[in-house]
Amino acid sequence: MLGALAAAFVIADQVSKALVRATQAQGGFPVEVLPGVVGFEYVENRGAAFGLGEGFGFVFVLLAVVMVAASVVYLVRAPRVSRLEVVGLGMVCGGAIGNAIDRVALGYVTDFITTRFMSFPSLNIADIGVTVGVVIALIGFIFLSPANEKERSDGR
Repeated sequence: MLGALAAAFVIADQVSKALVRATQAQGGFPVEVLPGVVGFEYVENRGAAFGLGEGFGFVFVLLAVVMVAASVVYLVRAPRVSRLEVVGLGMVCGGAIGNAIDRVALGYVTDFITTRFMSFPSLNIADIGVTVGVVIALIGFIFLSPANEKERSDGR
C-alpha cells in the first residue's frame, strides 16, 4: 500500500508540474482558479519551504532519500501499524520523491498553487502530500496505532 500510494502521488505531482511548465511556455499564467482565494502561477523554487535554503538542492534530495528509507524501515520493523500511518507515510514518501525528481532533473522545484487571500509561498502536489501526510501519519501513530493498544487500555 505504501508503494502504490507513493507512486500515485509521484505521478500526480509530476503530471501536474509538466502541465504547468507546458502552460508557462505558452504564456498561460497566472490563472485564477477561485478568484480571490486560489490561483495557479508558475514558480521555480530553488530552495525549500518558503524559498529557504537556495543552493542546497542536493541536501534536500538527500533528505528525501533518508525520509523514504526511514519510512520503509519503520513500516517493516514496527510490530503493528495503523492504516493511517501507512497512508500518511505513503503521501510523505510520494511528495518527497516528487520534489526530489524536480531538483535532480531541473535544478529547482516547480511550484504553482498560490493563495490569493493571504501571503503564502506557492506550493505543489508534492508539498501537499508531505504536509498532509505528516499530519495523517501522526494521527495514526498517536491515536490509532495497534502498537499503542495496550497502553491505551491500561489508561496510560
